[in-house]
Amino acid sequence: MPSRRRGGDLLLREFAAYYNRGRPHRSLDLHPPRPRSLGSTGPIVSRPILGGLHHVYSRAA
Repeated sequence: MPSRRRGGDLLLREFAAYYNRGRPHRSLDLHPPRPRSLGSTGPIVSRPILGGLHHVYSRAA
C-alpha cells in the first residue's frame, strides 16, 4: 500500500505543476504563466505527463 500512495502523491504533484505553470490560462489570453522558449524549426516531440494521460508538445533541441 505505501508504494501506491507514493505513486499517487507523485501524480498529484505532477498535475499541480502542470496546472499551475504549464497549461494555458484564459486570464492570460491562453498563455502559460511561465512561457516556454520555443524554437521556430525542428521536429516536434511529445512528452507524456500524468502517467501518460496527457502529453505536452515542444520542439526538440
